Amino acid sequence: MSGRSVVEVLSLPVRLNGIQLGRPVDALVHADDDRLVGFDVLCGDGERRFLPFAVARIESGEIAVDSALPLIDDGDAEYYRSRTRRLRELGFRDPRLEDGGVIREG
Repeated sequence: MSGRSVVEVLSLPVRLNGIQLGRPVDALVHADDDRLVGFDVLCGDGERRFLPFAVARIESGEIAVDSALPLIDDGDAEYYRSRTRRLRELGFRDPRLEDGGVIREG
């Protein structure tokens, strides 16, 4: 097995300079290939927001961001949600996150 467990990544908090902004509740995958587009995040204020994978850093113990600005409000995130699949739709038993955001069976 290579890469990092997607289940593990989804258990990490989203933080900005150590301050927890929320927790991912799902991973959104490109509609045409198995590449991670971003995370559906439940934020501390109870709102759901979309966090693009391109602006996130998967680190030990957290998904780090340099700013809260890339967290896209739920209504505006529909663009991304309509063009992606949810991770569970891939049918993987043990999904692994590879370099570049590719998701493969473990």
